[in-house]
This record gives sequence, C-alpha cells and structure tokens, in this order.
Amino acid sequence: MTGLGVTADANLLTSGAVRRHPDAAPVRFLDGWRAGRFTLILSDHLLTEVERALAKPYFLQRLSEADRREFPRVLWTEAVITPLTVTVTGVATQSADDLVLATAISGGAGFLVTGDHKLLALKSYQGVIILSVHEFLAMLPGLRSDDLG
Repeated sequence: MTGLGVTADANLLTSGAVRRHPDAAPVRFLDGWRAGRFTLILSDHLLTEVERALAKPYFLQRLSEADRREFPRVLWTEAVITPLTVTVTGVATQSADDLVLATAISGGAGFLVTGDHKLLALKSYQGVIILSVHEFLAMLPGLRSDDLG
C-alpha cells in the first residue's frame, strides 16, 4: 500500500466495474489501485452509492449478479473506509458530491478524482487536489492517460 491517498466518486468506481474496455480510464484507475499504486479512501456513504448504482438497469445488463456482489465486497474489504468527520455543504453540484469531498477531507486523501464539473473547477479544496480521471492517470508514472473513448 502507498501513502498516496485518493478518493473517487461512485460514478467513476461503478464505471470501472464494467470492464468491457480494459483501456478505459475508469478501468485503468481501478487497476492502478489494485496494483498498489495508491490507497483508495472511501466512506460508508460512497459504498452505499456504489451498491445503489449497481442495482440500476445499466449495470444489471452489463454485469453478472456475481460481479455486482463481488465489486462492492472488494471495495469494502480492500479500500480504506473512513468515517465522515468533516461536513461539506453547497460546494459541489449535488449534495451527494459534497459527501464525496467530505470523504476525501475526512480520510486525509491528497486527491479527489471526479467527473463533477463544479468540483473540478475548484482544482483543490481544504488541501485536497481535485482532478479528472484522465488528469490523475497522467500524473501516475507508468500509466497512460489516453482513453479509447
């Protein structure tokens, strides 16, 4: 495990669970985590969002039942789960994304990787650097930042 702590939003995590395109940025993000390139810092809230998203029709069509059960289990057991000790309101586009930012701050993450445009526009917040998945992958040595899509 590395000292590089990273929080990701539920959209990025669930997109990475669908591995049809192994070179897709969300897949490479999760592969980097699994390879120990960084520590994934999540909260109960984020994991609940992942589980809720995986029950939607898009994922029901693209992931087996076993994969929909296994992916959250891996996150619960292998990511660092942090309690929310910081409250963030009105910073992101949606309140759920404020909770993602609160997760990063509470867990001491150095980076928040998200697709939320309002968060990305901030560039950083309370010491957390906010990047898109492509920006994050570009800064990790040995990972390509380009995407097939």
